[in-house]
Amino acid sequence: MQIKLLLPTLLLYTVYSFSQHPTESTTKLEETGIWLGSYFKVRLNDKLGYYSEHHYRERNALNNVNSFIGRTRQIYNRFGLNIFVNENFEIVVGPTLVFNFSPEPGNINFEKYTVEPRIWHQWIIKSPKIGRVKFIHQFRFEHRWKRSNVVDAEHDYTNRYRYKIFSYIPLNKDVIEPKTLFFSPSAEIFMQSGSSIVRNPMEDFRTYNGFGYVVNKSITLFAGHMWTIGQKSSGYEYKTSHVFRFNIYIGIDARKMADKLPKINLGY
Repeated sequence: MQIKLLLPTLLLYTVYSFSQHPTESTTKLEETGIWLGSYFKVRLNDKLGYYSEHHYRERNALNNVNSFIGRTRQIYNRFGLNIFVNENFEIVVGPTLVFNFSPEPGNINFEKYTVEPRIWHQWIIKSPKIGRVKFIHQFRFEHRWKRSNVVDAEHDYTNRYRYKIFSYIPLNKDVIEPKTLFFSPSAEIFMQSGSSIVRNPMEDFRTYNGFGYVVNKSITLFAGHMWTIGQKSSGYEYKTSHVFRFNIYIGIDARKMADKLPKINLGY
């Protein structure tokens, strides 16, 4: 019941947030970028697997929001133990290590990069197919120890709560299989809490839509556009961004590989 109430609660809060300070609120495009990502998923046995993500994120040059590249934003590494509860429900838990680069490269008042460790866990819930369309719900929780790039800044502990709904819609076939082109729309809301979070609990809202191509059973390519909007610390100012994302997904089923390996007789 709590999970069913979470989405409408978050959506109502989003509407409420945007309604505050109607004569003072401002929205500004602050960032553009290009993100490159790789995703790995290895099925070890019927219940366990290995999961990881590795991202390189570039953002626009300083004072040129139309450039999309010019400054390294983040190098992002997420790892996890994948637990398959059943075919429609899985859990991932593990560590994350993020390198956050200076917003002003060369400025001696900023460190070149800071290291941000996190602990994260998520639930993936797959809904029954409706025709060709399958909806997937992702609940992700992150515990972060982050530092500003300002020299000698202290660590700031915050929690982040994310809900994402997305789907895969095959375009040239009835089901997603090798040689399938598909469309994937998604929407995700980010909420946050912590001693430093006072007026800006809505960290981000994202729409991410793109097209994918299933090369074979192990490799899928994906490219899309992401638009974001989030509260600044004032609570009534909002920042937006436009990002183009290019990803590769690699999935390996080690169970099938084990079946193909020759048996070794260790008895002499």
